[in-house]
Amino acid sequence: MDRDVFTGGELRLHIPHFDDGWFYLKMVSDPATMAYNAPWFPPDGCIPDAKSAWADLQAEWIGCEPKRFYAFLQRISDGAFVGDVNYHCNAEQNGCDMGIVIYAPERGKDFGKQGLRLLLDRAFIVDGVSRLHNEFETVRDAACHIHKAAGFREIGTDNGSVKFELTREEYLSGL
Repeated sequence: MDRDVFTGGELRLHIPHFDDGWFYLKMVSDPATMAYNAPWFPPDGCIPDAKSAWADLQAEWIGCEPKRFYAFLQRISDGAFVGDVNYHCNAEQNGCDMGIVIYAPERGKDFGKQGLRLLLDRAFIVDGVSRLHNEFETVRDAACHIHKAAGFREIGTDNGSVKFELTREEYLSGL
């Protein structure tokens, strides 16, 4: 499969090569982008030793579908990277946990919605994932909105976090 097959709206999925790591480093070192991550990486959520994290991501995620998937979101018009998406299997959840991050300067441009749709197509249509889960703080209104718009169901809250789930059957029945 080509590395840039999946497109949607203004974006496509781009499976990053090792030399694309400059964007990963830029994104995970940006306090505005990583603020959601601050509870795990105080004080600002930025990933410590990001170069090592990029090397680990390349070794452990790229080419590991359907167990793990990672891609950049790339704007088609100019080739700029605007964020990333991922999923990884979680046996305890009977499915996969997923994530989406939009680089802070690119937020508010509908890229979260488009990127989530691309990830769902990849997970459910291509890789045959049975269900996706995501969990994040209840105060992240934009994240809640795009998940609900994509068909995710809220399955609970816990300590200020909301949990969402979407099954392959639910997603495919909405296409």
